[in-house]
Amino acid sequence: MAELELLPIHTRILTHHDNIVDAILEYAGDKITDHDIVCSAESVVAITQNRYVRPEELNVCWQARLMNRFVPSAGSMASIYGMQAAMDEEGKWNMLFSFALGAVAKIFGKNGVFYARCRQASLIDDVTGTMPPFDKCLVYGPADTDNVCEKIKKATGAYGAVIADVNDLKRAAVLGKSQGLDPKQIAKILIDNPFGNDNQKTPIVIIKNFTDVMEGK
Repeated sequence: MAELELLPIHTRILTHHDNIVDAILEYAGDKITDHDIVCSAESVVAITQNRYVRPEELNVCWQARLMNRFVPSAGSMASIYGMQAAMDEEGKWNMLFSFALGAVAKIFGKNGVFYARCRQASLIDDVTGTMPPFDKCLVYGPADTDNVCEKIKKATGAYGAVIADVNDLKRAAVLGKSQGLDPKQIAKILIDNPFGNDNQKTPIVIIKNFTDVMEGK
């Protein structure tokens, strides 16, 4: 029976001048079959969509400074710039209301309300959170993710495509997928973080033999 293989694909540094579909075809087109799933790192997809900003370009409002005082000193929201970047996407009053609502919900034992209402607050990569030269920028979460995955699937002839947010802390989430895929199943496969968004420059991973292995189970 075929074995499941995770194949990282080395690329040059991708920028907003690139198209993620074209980049995948350029670097991995000859390695992809209709038995495989193409996985793209969320930060690289966002960068190719020009979804990043430098901190000095942000106008930090009082709402961001106020909310930042109540955030633990870890993660992107611990930075006033990360908070402001999220506000620019989600709306400052929506963020402030959601933050207050989340605090009340925690009192009654329900966590995650704030991040569920304001998705960008959990997706933004703060300064140093992405590979150079974008380590001086805040990178937003990617846009139109399911549609991007459908384009990747169609262009490459793969069985499917996903955009994933994976880190070295055994956390994996599928942010976008082509039709027919189970995001929890793919996240579990990617849990050991086969991506390399730093010096490795391997922001694309192919899950080889996916259909063969799934049919054999």
